[in-house]
Amino acid sequence: KATRRRRRILQSRILSCLIGNTLSFPIIPNNPLTSVLFNLILYLFKQYSIRRDGGIVEIFINNHASIPIYEQISSQIKAMIINGDLKAGEALPSIRGLAKSLHISVLTVQKSYDVLQKDGFIETTAGKGCFVSVQNQDFYLEEQQKKIENYFTEAIEIAKVSGIKLDKLQALLALLYEEE
Repeated sequence: KATRRRRRILQSRILSCLIGNTLSFPIIPNNPLTSVLFNLILYLFKQYSIRRDGGIVEIFINNHASIPIYEQISSQIKAMIINGDLKAGEALPSIRGLAKSLHISVLTVQKSYDVLQKDGFIETTAGKGCFVSVQNQDFYLEEQQKKIENYFTEAIEIAKVSGIKLDKLQALLALLYEEE
């Protein structure tokens, strides 16, 4: 019964994330059309579950996406860390274990973990494995703020060249921010 419940929750979560509002019918867990779509998605995606004390965290890999697999893994782990699904000091799956579960190369997982380590999200200890870094969220927010500042600098330069005043630029930013 718990497996069916978990499958239904996972099914609705995957469908809502992947398909979103593009469907013309509601996503109903017991709907036959939903089941067909779910089975299709499971065929297209590979899944790895990280079993933890607080629950299960899934990593989904899409072999048909234009995004490289190592980026799919690293971006999902980053999101889990930022959302608090993975806590500071928590162990990540071993490189070989994750590669075996997803049926991908060890080098792909290694590259993903290297990206996470370079970005400051994880720390690697020789012989012990990879762990979530303590200072990751502050570091990530600082990096995101730098990216935003670069975009703002470019937008300001365009506004100045085009003769757009500061108040109109602020109003445009407020409007765009409220839309999302």
